[in-house]
Amino acid sequence: MLYDIIIIGSGPAGLTAAIFSTRREMKTLVIGKELGGQVVWASEIENYPGFKSISNFEFIERLHDQALSFGAEIKTAEVVRLEKLADETFKVYAGKEEFLAKTVVLTIGLSPRRLAVAGEIELSGHGVSYCANCDGPLYKGKIVAVIGGGNSAFDSAEMLSKIADQVYLIHRNQNFKAFESLITEVKERKNITILADTVVKEIVGDSKVEKIVYETIDGKTNEVSVDGVFIEIGRIAHTDLVADLVDRDDRLQIVVNNLMETKTSGLFAAGDVTDKSEYKQITVAVGQATTAALSAYKYLQTRNQIKKSTTAY
Repeated sequence: MLYDIIIIGSGPAGLTAAIFSTRREMKTLVIGKELGGQVVWASEIENYPGFKSISNFEFIERLHDQALSFGAEIKTAEVVRLEKLADETFKVYAGKEEFLAKTVVLTIGLSPRRLAVAGEIELSGHGVSYCANCDGPLYKGKIVAVIGGGNSAFDSAEMLSKIADQVYLIHRNQNFKAFESLITEVKERKNITILADTVVKEIVGDSKVEKIVYETIDGKTNEVSVDGVFIEIGRIAHTDLVADLVDRDDRLQIVVNNLMETKTSGLFAAGDVTDKSEYKQITVAVGQATTAALSAYKYLQTRNQIKKSTTAY
C-alpha cells in the first residue's frame, strides 16, 4: 500500500501531524517505537493550553484517539531504515515490514541522557523527571535536586528556586558549563545549595522519590531527602537513520526551514529533533508538526499527487 504520508514518531508532534494530514484526506500511517514519546517520562502536564492539569497518559490518549477518529493508522514499531526511491517515493523499514509513502515527516524527538544509577528508571514519572519546565510546578513548597552542570541544569535550578523551598544543584566537578551570568544568579539564590565534586550513586524510594545517595570527591557517602530529582545532563538526537537524507547541526539535530522541509524533497521534520526547536516544549513541537503536515499536503498538491481536500481547517 502506498501512503500519502508516513509519520515516524508517535509522540505529541507525530500524533498532531496525523490529525492535520488526515483532515487533509491524506492516507496516513504513524509509526512509533513508544506511543507518547518523551511525554511518558512526565507525570502531570500543566503548561498545555486548555488544560489546567492533565496526566501524561490521558493527554496522549486524547491525541491518539483523535488521530484514529480521523482515519490515521498507528503502528508500534521501530523504524530501522528509510530510503528514497528512484520514483521519488520513500520506503520505510519497520522491524520486518516495509511501507511506501509519497512523503515522510520525522517527529522522532530527543532522548534524555540518563544518569544510569539505581532507582532512576523505576522512579521515572514518580519523582524523577527530565523536564523542569514540564514538572517543576508540581513541587511547590517541596525539596528537589537538579543534576547537571550546564545551562539547562542551572536554568532549571533557577526556575525551581521560585517554586520549591529548597533546591540542590549537584554536579560531578566544579567546571560548570553554564553561562557565567547564570552561574552567578544561581549562586545568589538563598534556597539553592550547590554540591560540586559530587556524584549521585542512587535514587531511593518505594512508590516515589524519597532521597538521593551521593558520594563526594573524598570518597564519603552521604544522602539527602528530596521530593523530586531533575536530571539535566543533556539530550541526544538519534538521527543516524536519516544521515544521508538531511543536513544536521553540531548537535545532530535535523536542519529544516520555516516550512519544516529538509534538504530532501518530500521529507519533513518537526519537534524537538529539529534545529528550529530551541525551546523543547510540547506546544512548540505540535506547532511545527502542524506546519510539517500542511507542507506535506501542499507538496503533493503542487505535484498533482493528491486531490484537493474539502475539509475545513
